Amino acid sequence: MFNVGLRIDVDTFDGTKDGVPYFLDILQRYDIKASFFFSVGPDNMGRHLWRLLRPAFLVKMFRSKAASLYGWEILKCGTFWKGKQIAQHLPHIIQNTANQKHEIGLHAWDHHAWQMKIDRFSSQDIERILKQGMQAFENIGVKPTCSAVAGWKANEITLIEKEKLDFHYNSDCRGESIFLPIIKGKTYTPQIPVTLPTYDEVIGKNRINDSNYNDYLLNLFNSNQLNILTIHAEVEGRSRRHVFEDFLSKAKAKNIQFVTLGSLLPPLETIPVGTIELLSFQGREGWVCCQTKS
Repeated sequence: MFNVGLRIDVDTFDGTKDGVPYFLDILQRYDIKASFFFSVGPDNMGRHLWRLLRPAFLVKMFRSKAASLYGWEILKCGTFWKGKQIAQHLPHIIQNTANQKHEIGLHAWDHHAWQMKIDRFSSQDIERILKQGMQAFENIGVKPTCSAVAGWKANEITLIEKEKLDFHYNSDCRGESIFLPIIKGKTYTPQIPVTLPTYDEVIGKNRINDSNYNDYLLNLFNSNQLNILTIHAEVEGRSRRHVFEDFLSKAKAKNIQFVTLGSLLPPLETIPVGTIELLSFQGREGWVCCQTKS
């Protein structure tokens, strides 16, 4: 048996409303605790449709069959009407997740705005946005202990500003091992990078489809290294439930144990230092925060 960190990103209102309760039910049946990262402010994800003007994003939308993957309600949010405030309207779902002893983390205040504007944010902008997210949690009586930025879009300013929030760890980048980011000679809160691809990054490529995706993914797991998997409330928690249920069944047969990311943290004094860089990443548009390879 070996452990795989299970990270669940909740990006939207509908993902919170429909996907999270499904996850709570099936994870309870399999006796799994996971790390949930919630977007808590306005759901403006539909504004990503403007990115269809970018060829790379248009190709990804067609490859992943985004309309059937996410549903048109999600794809329209925040376009023709103001995006709904997620934590304000669905507090009980986030509270239930915490009550069931899953790990709770801050994902975003406004997921769309973070992905699209991070390059232009000042330190004051990032501080304000993080405070908005934390206040939304405080308003519903839930305290996040960790965080993971939207779209793996983090820079040095982000890591510096997050240091004020006393998180146990952050999961802001892609990489291979847990590390302490070092910026100008100072070390910061541990990073637990995502090591495995997400569904939307690989589906439709190299003949990968719903029938063979789980086998492909399970073959990437390695008992000799860190394994961190990200799934989404909008995908595995809604339109691809059948794929996820098959995945859990196959993983159980292979004696794989899913755990929270925080449970994988070693003693602080044993964690090596490392750096981050902003790189292009296969299956994603634009740059992504990555652990620098040694």
